[in-house]
Amino acid sequence: MEVKDWQRPYVIGVAGGSASGKTTIVRKLRETFGDDLALISHDFYYWAHDTMPMEERVKLNYDHPDAFDTKQLIRDIKALRSGQAVDLPIYDFTIHTRKKETRHVEPRAGILVEGILILEDKELRNLMDLKIFVDTDADERLLRRILRDTKERGRSLESILTQYCTTVKPMHEEFVEPSKKYADVIIPRGGENIPAVDMLIRHIQTMLHREG
Repeated sequence: MEVKDWQRPYVIGVAGGSASGKTTIVRKLRETFGDDLALISHDFYYWAHDTMPMEERVKLNYDHPDAFDTKQLIRDIKALRSGQAVDLPIYDFTIHTRKKETRHVEPRAGILVEGILILEDKELRNLMDLKIFVDTDADERLLRRILRDTKERGRSLESILTQYCTTVKPMHEEFVEPSKKYADVIIPRGGENIPAVDMLIRHIQTMLHREG
């Protein structure tokens, strides 16, 4: 298919604080729309730290906008929007660097972009047709983060709390929370808000149908 015949995909951004429930909403959207949505996480685009010792990697601020190669994310979304396939990086949180492998993604009817800071960057958010912010209480987000990082990322409670106090919380207050004003839709309580998620699904169904 030539680019001139390509129907531009509908781009959906799902933002919110760390452990706010973004993943639950993304999972429900993927379950509903399947291969109609190409999933891209901002977390895929953490810079590689292959040359840095592990003891230095763990000290980095992973919640600052500079921790991400956002320019590459923007290029990849633009490529998908124009009908081109892309090879996404894969980030390994257990070793704090990228894997050698990549993930091949073909163009789809929709593009689902998720991450804590995707609404912070103007060029990135301007690529989105629908901007969603998942709004969850800070205490709830911390509890979820502890459960996730101990089970899925093999981290100690001490390291999680240290990181939360030194980077996660202050970066949320400086960058993530202020980006909420750019959202078209704010969903309180994340994936637990069933009525909001159902309304979101119906809206996306309508837009994907309208986009062809």
